[in-house]
Amino acid sequence: MSTRHSAKVRGGAAAAVAVLLAIAAAGCGGGGDDKPKAPQGSASKSEVDPSKAPATSGSPKPTPTEVLATVNGEAGMTLTVSKAARDAGGFLTVEGQLKNTGGSPYVNTAPWRGNELNSSGVSVAGVTLVDKAGKKRYYVLRDTDGRCLCTTGLAIIEAGQTVPFFAQFPAPPAATAEVEMSLPTFATATIKISG
Repeated sequence: MSTRHSAKVRGGAAAAVAVLLAIAAAGCGGGGDDKPKAPQGSASKSEVDPSKAPATSGSPKPTPTEVLATVNGEAGMTLTVSKAARDAGGFLTVEGQLKNTGGSPYVNTAPWRGNELNSSGVSVAGVTLVDKAGKKRYYVLRDTDGRCLCTTGLAIIEAGQTVPFFAQFPAPPAATAEVEMSLPTFATATIKISG
């Protein structure tokens, strides 16, 4: 008897849910407008013809990535720097990309880590900045565990592969407008600081 009673309750609950879904679907319908709707799968004239589409004057246009410097390394490796910006916390963040333009995988990434031995593994911790005017050299910052605040995990770069480059340094004085950046196996690059 109790089994039969629970079956009736479940059936009643299912019917109630079905009624609620039907009401919700009707409430979400066309919103009361009496215009005929285009069949699904077809596009309206304004979607097909760009000259009929509404103008979007306030939308930002994508800006091309700025190149501050491009330097060549050994075996077809190139380093392109696209950003060198001061952060609010007194840091200087340098970003860009490493690209293997050669025909074979690049495996000589160990020199990039500088005298880094264990904490960050294969990385670009050996990159430095030199402020010639202030006569100072800046090294990559470390976290509380001693790992560099830079790109890590660069054991092999395949032919044609591009990988992001990132390193964070203490910011030079505000009067310093440019620095020289050195990464082992690459030529030295002069980069302008923004911010």
